[in-house]
Amino acid sequence: MITAAPVLTPEKAVLTLPSDRWQAHWRQAIREPEQLLAELGLAPADMGVSAEALAQFPLRVPRSFVARMRHGDPADPLLRQVLPIDDEMQVVPGFSFDAVGDGPAKKATGVIQKYRGRALLVTTGSCAIHCRYCFRRHFDYAGENAAKGGWQEAVAAIAADPDIDEVILSGGDPLSLTTSKLAELTEALAGIGHIKRLRIHSRLPVVLPERVDEELVRWLAALPWPVAFVIHANHANEFDASVDAALSRLRASGAQLLNQAVLLRGVNDNLDALAALSERSFAAGVLPYYLYQIDRVQGVAHFEVSDEQALALHAGLMARLSGYLVPKLVREIAGDSSKRPLPTA
Repeated sequence: MITAAPVLTPEKAVLTLPSDRWQAHWRQAIREPEQLLAELGLAPADMGVSAEALAQFPLRVPRSFVARMRHGDPADPLLRQVLPIDDEMQVVPGFSFDAVGDGPAKKATGVIQKYRGRALLVTTGSCAIHCRYCFRRHFDYAGENAAKGGWQEAVAAIAADPDIDEVILSGGDPLSLTTSKLAELTEALAGIGHIKRLRIHSRLPVVLPERVDEELVRWLAALPWPVAFVIHANHANEFDASVDAALSRLRASGAQLLNQAVLLRGVNDNLDALAALSERSFAAGVLPYYLYQIDRVQGVAHFEVSDEQALALHAGLMARLSGYLVPKLVREIAGDSSKRPLPTA
């Protein structure tokens, strides 16, 4: 059992943080594998670091996230999520460049609609961390960015479809944008009467908690819709006191916090790790939401866990934890009308 760090109350959590503080931390991110491994007391030659994988998908990891990695541990679950290695260069049948069908689901520039009533906006291609299992690692962010033209095409496409009642901000990571840029978007969306909910998917509260500053909290609190804020943490070690404080500030805005995780070989593919993740996220005020089978994009096959093992792990969670701590075990299939629970045909 992992002991949770104290979670700040909302009253104590809404602190005045300089609006440019998070950008300074962003600029200090580690970009070179050799530097990352040196700080952890590890040798690149022993880790299978790949220059080819690095060239295909650059390394980026905030220093505060590195500080949560275990020094001298080549199997650290946080390190494994970000280090470019030789295994990424395997070409594996069944793994493609668009594993979840983003291309065919395009509704307008930067607007993806796969499911009834929901439209996803690719707000930016930027992210504070480059996760090696990312399902959009091959995505054409330059060509498919909803921010083009001041959001006009994206907003018009949503306004033209009265069946869309939920807008999802994704990317990249939407919190990579300045709060003023996000406000520009939501002000445009506020004129669309059929929008009932806003959902935001972001890894930044976990990997760059400084991003959750007073300006961001004020923007969230002033939004005219109920907000579901989906964070992304795969391991209990990703949480620390700074993350707890950031999540407390988000809760103070009135947002409902959920966590989605990806089942990853060598990261969280055991019952103790998954149980600790659910308990630790809930201790920080975040409800477990989804546990994904990995999206089968080229370069991530070494992370894949078999369906049989995934189902056994999920059954173990149901036997060990209260029901509200057990995330739904799902995978995304291109063309499906919703996320598909395991098992699949």
